[in-house]
Amino acid sequence: MIVSKDRRQKTEDRGLVAAGRQSFDKDAAEPFDTLSSVLCPLSSELRGTLSHNVPMSRHTSWRAGGVAERMYQPADLDDLLVFLRGLPADEQLYVVGLGSNLLVRDGGLRGTVLLLHGALCELRLEDDGSVYCEAGVPGAKLARFAALHNLRGAEFCAGIPGTVGGMLAMNAGCYGSETWEKVLRVLVVDRSGALRERTPADYEIGYRHVTRIEDRGARSEGVGERSGFSQSSIPDPRSSEEFFVAAWLKFEAGDGDIARQEIKALLGKRIASQPLNLPNAGSVFRNPQGDHAARLIQQCGLKGRRIGGAQVSEKHANFIVNTGKATAADIENMINEVQAVVQQQTGIDLHPEVRIVGEYK
Repeated sequence: MIVSKDRRQKTEDRGLVAAGRQSFDKDAAEPFDTLSSVLCPLSSELRGTLSHNVPMSRHTSWRAGGVAERMYQPADLDDLLVFLRGLPADEQLYVVGLGSNLLVRDGGLRGTVLLLHGALCELRLEDDGSVYCEAGVPGAKLARFAALHNLRGAEFCAGIPGTVGGMLAMNAGCYGSETWEKVLRVLVVDRSGALRERTPADYEIGYRHVTRIEDRGARSEGVGERSGFSQSSIPDPRSSEEFFVAAWLKFEAGDGDIARQEIKALLGKRIASQPLNLPNAGSVFRNPQGDHAARLIQQCGLKGRRIGGAQVSEKHANFIVNTGKATAADIENMINEVQAVVQQQTGIDLHPEVRIVGEYK
């Protein structure tokens, strides 16, 4: 969605929430915010928090990036549905969990960010033994929950620094396991606030890639402009107006104590091999078939390479870290340089796992 540069910036306004009530402060922005005015008739129903001009550096693991025009954190799934039903059809929408797979450019985001972490957090064991998990639940919490209920196979989730929504959207995985190997069915919502269940058969699922089969032939700029939707963890989300809000996952019965030991060992391995002491977004590039992005980057002599405050980690070459004052432009330029050098020296094109969204400053 394109917004003219002379549009007046609005002052930050936390206009919603408190004991099931919601308010919109008309004095907080001149002219009065369009989305707030559209949602005003729903003010007695909405229970979440609407904020204006929110620095996305607070909501991304890289701790960099511009300002989101608006952010809504729903109180729960029902509240999210009410919000979506009142959303203008042309409103650009971004869905964010922990922001661990996301780079927001310094010019920020025009539209509304839906913050699901801390909102869609229900986690329960079903009668059939499956685990119902909402999109805002962190992977590590899911792993611990499964172990607590003597289930095995969720341990790898502890090594994924994101929420279940993002894990579903990109088929996240590590240490030999992937998210969709555990999926029985998913719950999705569309822009109109309609819920529906889908199964793995409805999707084309691959390495760090999930696409609804009906969408494969609909990828075009025209579709993107109509949908006004972007999900941070889908490689090309423009053709989809749905996003994941929950999943039913199947794990095998086993010894919870052994599962907890494996989680501990996995986290120890992660701490030893990854630069977790500095802001990062996990692995930046997908591994090419039959090879590893980190090996190629290191082979090209890029470990330790800096642009501004962004650096190719000296500990793990497929990580780009914020050394303290990196801008989103520093990070994106570092991504582009790594791609260019690796392609020039090896002939291999590295494809980013991370989503880059927003406007240039």
